[in-house]
Amino acid sequence: MNNPLLVSSGLPCFSDIRPEHVAPALAQRLQEARDTVECVVACNEPPTWENLAASLSESLDRLEHMWGVVSHLNAVVSTPELRDAYNTGLPLLTAFYSDVSQDARLFARYRALREESLFATLTEAQQKAIDNALRDFRLGGVDLPEPQRARFKALQEEKAQLSATFDDHVLDATQDFSLLVTDEKELAGLPPDVISEARVQAEKNQQTGWRLTLLAPCYRPVMQYAEHRPLRAALHRAYATRASELGADPAHDNAALIRCLLALRAEQAALLGYPHYGAVSLVPKMAGNVDEVLAFLVDLAKRVRPFAERDLATLKTFAEETLGLDELKPWDVAFASEKMKQRDYAFSDQEVRTYFPEEKVLGGLFRVIEALYGLTAHVTPAQTWHPDVRHFELCDETSGEMVGRFYLDLYAREKKQGGAWMNSALPLRVTCNGVQKPVVYLTCNFPAPVDGKPATFTHDDVLTLFHEFGHGLHQLLTREPTPGVSGLEGVEWDAVELPSQLMENFCWEREVVEAMSGHVETGALLPRALFDKMLAARHFQAGLKLLRQIEFGLFDMRLHAMPQVPDVRAVLNSVRGEISVMPYADYDRFENSFGHIFAGGYAAGYYSYLWAEVLSSDAYSLFEEAGVLSAEVGRRLRDEILGRGSVRNALQSFIAFRGRSPQMDAFLRHNGIIEAEVAKEV
Repeated sequence: MNNPLLVSSGLPCFSDIRPEHVAPALAQRLQEARDTVECVVACNEPPTWENLAASLSESLDRLEHMWGVVSHLNAVVSTPELRDAYNTGLPLLTAFYSDVSQDARLFARYRALREESLFATLTEAQQKAIDNALRDFRLGGVDLPEPQRARFKALQEEKAQLSATFDDHVLDATQDFSLLVTDEKELAGLPPDVISEARVQAEKNQQTGWRLTLLAPCYRPVMQYAEHRPLRAALHRAYATRASELGADPAHDNAALIRCLLALRAEQAALLGYPHYGAVSLVPKMAGNVDEVLAFLVDLAKRVRPFAERDLATLKTFAEETLGLDELKPWDVAFASEKMKQRDYAFSDQEVRTYFPEEKVLGGLFRVIEALYGLTAHVTPAQTWHPDVRHFELCDETSGEMVGRFYLDLYAREKKQGGAWMNSALPLRVTCNGVQKPVVYLTCNFPAPVDGKPATFTHDDVLTLFHEFGHGLHQLLTREPTPGVSGLEGVEWDAVELPSQLMENFCWEREVVEAMSGHVETGALLPRALFDKMLAARHFQAGLKLLRQIEFGLFDMRLHAMPQVPDVRAVLNSVRGEISVMPYADYDRFENSFGHIFAGGYAAGYYSYLWAEVLSSDAYSLFEEAGVLSAEVGRRLRDEILGRGSVRNALQSFIAFRGRSPQMDAFLRHNGIIEAEVAKEV
């Protein structure tokens, strides 16, 4: 078969890929990788970087590239056939990696290289890659005796399958729901483009009226702007019960999957000799232990809660006195908050959105990249998975040399997973054919153009775009090609968000915002008065938002810091009772769609967002001191953090950039947590 998934170099041929290509491509790449492992362990010569790590990584790169394409397509253009192919192949892939991580022969050669005098002659990057590999072998169960090793492998495979099923359930529960509105009066308050898109969706489904969904470009405006309270309540219930026993389809209920995943993780931790999965998760992270993470979150909660209490009290008073809502229900919070923000700051997200058409926003983003790093982005032809997707080359402005490439998939659509993310397509490598430049996928779920008008973004959308591009830059601007420590490979998970969160800060700078604004109809720049209102509202309900992130992190870590499977809802309710101030509906099943910890890489690691934000805020404060678009600070960021991969640990790289250890002051300031202000009020 002429299989497009087996193209070993260059960009993927997306338009040629079919579900039936997946199984044979995976079988071939797996066999090649197994053959490489056998060749490596059968080598009679003493282990070297070239005959061990380099040889193995070349084969694994081919496997990961092929499967990365399949995984990406399953997330952005899912079909039943592609999902079946993905879910059929996933256990095979997981089993292979489990076999590699438990291969005592391979482990012995890595350990021998580490103990040989030759190790001292390796580069710093190669030494770090070897040390990381030895750590990962041990975390993969290589030291376990049989039959524990076999059991550990079985747990790995079952975990991978359950996580994939969890994701499928959330996607299906989200995509399957729709609410047909036939009375236009019930749509009062909704932005015109949302109403237009709802009408288009109804027509596509041979319906008369307006079809509302749980996709972000529809759900969020309904909760924020719909005057009709029963409409907000209906969509809120549907969203909050996704993938639960209270949802429309019991087959999508994730509760049993969650219990199974927690049990599998706890059993793996016990096999490895750790008290719980939280301890296992922290081995490759910055944080030293679970107690340190819990203390960080609890201390932060104590600082933030007074601000959240003040935010909620103000909102309740407004809702009662201005909106006539005697009791603030969960489906009222976003609506009342938007009304209060309009009253206090005299603008709405929809008004701001008219000043952020897609092309202006992208131009403003690329201007920042050019100012900081001397790089320019150019659209270039390439096969994509959907007509809306564009491919860019990132080039050095002076030399014209291409640094890397990225795909941009911005709009929400059916059969595409929600949220926003960056994934690596190809890492930076030095191959026999020359230098392989890095390639990444950048994926968002913004509103698409409607009725022939350009797509426009809210300021939150702009923040999201900058955030994901920050992740992309971490991969694209690496100067370290060594497998295992290149780009994001091996970076501590609680430092991964530093570059992405740092990029968000630029979206609050006048010179940056001005360059990316232009009214969708008139082209006028965002007025200074409106920008000042946005700045004034930057910390609107900051206490509530930050406390909710702390709630997620605390729930996640406590859930995974127990040797046995706890009552998940009891843990969540306990955390909420301890720190939360928000009202929750009895039917709320948030945990059933918490993909970060049950289907993503954030199990016992959700705290990383806050941990890394302390780093990113402090790092950005250097731009504030030297100049927002300082090329000198940009070069320093690239040299000391973005370009270094994981050759150094994240703390060392941060200190090399900032000149000192991280401090929390900038984080609190950027989040509007000025404790002296609340103290005065009390």
